[in-house]
Amino acid sequence: MSKGIIKKVAGPLVIAEGMRDANMFDVVRVSSQRLIGEIIEIHGEEASIQVYEETSGLGPGEPVESIDMPMSVELGPGLISSIYDGIQRPLDDIMKQSGNNLKRGVEVPSLKRDLKWDFVPAMKAGDKVVPGDIIGNVQETPIVTHRIMVPNGVTGTLKEIKEGSFTVEDTVAVVETEKGDVPVALMQRWPVRKGRPYVKKLPPEMPLVTGQRVVDTLFPIAKGGVAAVPGPFGSGKTVIQHQLAKWAEADIVVYIGCGERGNEMTDVLNEFPELKDPKTGHSLMERTVLIANTSDMPVAAREASIYTGITIAEYFRDMGYSVALMADSTSRWAEALREMSGRLEEMPGEEGYPAYLGSRLAQFYERAGRVISNGIDGRIGALSVIGAVSPPGGDISEPVSQATLRIVKVFWGLDSNLAYKRHFPAINWLTSYSLYVDNMQDWFNENVAPDWMDLRQRLMSILQDEAELDEIVKMVGMDALSPSDRLKMEAARSIREDYLHQNSFHEVDTYTDLQKQYRMMKLVLAYYDQALMALDAGAGINDLINLPVREPIGRFKYVEKDNVEQEYESVMKQLTEQIGKLCGKEAAV
Repeated sequence: MSKGIIKKVAGPLVIAEGMRDANMFDVVRVSSQRLIGEIIEIHGEEASIQVYEETSGLGPGEPVESIDMPMSVELGPGLISSIYDGIQRPLDDIMKQSGNNLKRGVEVPSLKRDLKWDFVPAMKAGDKVVPGDIIGNVQETPIVTHRIMVPNGVTGTLKEIKEGSFTVEDTVAVVETEKGDVPVALMQRWPVRKGRPYVKKLPPEMPLVTGQRVVDTLFPIAKGGVAAVPGPFGSGKTVIQHQLAKWAEADIVVYIGCGERGNEMTDVLNEFPELKDPKTGHSLMERTVLIANTSDMPVAAREASIYTGITIAEYFRDMGYSVALMADSTSRWAEALREMSGRLEEMPGEEGYPAYLGSRLAQFYERAGRVISNGIDGRIGALSVIGAVSPPGGDISEPVSQATLRIVKVFWGLDSNLAYKRHFPAINWLTSYSLYVDNMQDWFNENVAPDWMDLRQRLMSILQDEAELDEIVKMVGMDALSPSDRLKMEAARSIREDYLHQNSFHEVDTYTDLQKQYRMMKLVLAYYDQALMALDAGAGINDLINLPVREPIGRFKYVEKDNVEQEYESVMKQLTEQIGKLCGKEAAV
């Protein structure tokens, strides 16, 4: 154990001397109060330490002690429905120890040591095991089965395995290896800065269905994909992340509040336990892990929370689950990097951010992916990462947004003008994009409908044409447009208001499955196509705009799942009849 003394304190940066045997990224305890920190730079016997707690009152000469281990998380039963701070200390246990005001240097185990879990073996003595093999299961919550895996680096024969109730530290199995017997407990540790190993990364070919129409139809994210949600203050980044956490097709949700305002995390803490998971009917918290940066932790802890969150997410991915990780917001983490870089007197990059900002962000996002996990059963797990970015004033030319956009494949650009018009989600359809669309084309055409991608392309074309026509309307007014262009403007308005706009508080409209999205697209485009034909046949533009059937088309989003097909046929029939009457023909019955 390496011991030294404090030489200098500069905010969250502490420089200690006499740290001859210390290693990079080792966890250290600073001063007699035992504040937790991490070594981020070493020069000879001097170590620069990033302290994850308030350092006021510290002075030169106080002791520093390294625990000779990198910053690690505890992985095992008890993670789900927990609320941690950035360094994986459970906030409920800290509160029992120190009340509402957190004391510095509080030491509490991440996983509760007194809880017993029922372990059911999935293997028997004498079986050969490799790293990642599932040796047994623990039913952690009614909807999550925690799979106990052989730790990394352990290959051999199962010498013994027990069944019954155990704490996370109890030995449940012993593996006989070439180097001797290795006990396996319900819990394992993993260093947070090191990605967990897997056999192979798979291409992003299937979507992470979110039930949000603008996302699933226009800018889909793949399972195991990465997306960025940049937007100015008040444009709805956090609300979109809450929606995705509730509705995305993920077995486990890891939500990291790394430096956003505390009241937003409070919303999550209050809402999630009460929300019913649509797939299971249980509380949403029963498949969620929350990491909240407390307001009395310095900015440096934002970095720890990012790494803690992604490591927990990778652990569940290794079990074969689909995991969605929400980081809100990575800009706050970048600001923490900027502060520490300044205190370390490193050469600044653009706008004072460190030159390695891009590579740090890339290291984080690259840990996402759909993979074949370790273990002989070849199970497939996916980790999708959605990071919010908070550019000052909504200017995405700033370094954090630009570095993020170079890495991620999906860009959901939020627009404050849309947000102020109460258009939710406020994703701007002209500036956003998804680079996964081509990869997932076959999946959509096979699993939803053969013409899904064609319909999507038509929606995009109409919306882009509307933007061009809008410039003309602003200059010379709507009356200057030809009837066919006016009809196109109406079709675009229908796409915006009837299709892309979604009410997250409405029990039906908050989530739309892919089949219903397909029917909605068909209705909106059927109106445009049939109206265009009627226009050519001599029908008046005002009559077409004021067709009574436009009301049921607009209200189709509120139709419950069981009635979708029946209502779709009914609206289609009304449309054909009304257009037929306008053309002077009797509608075919």
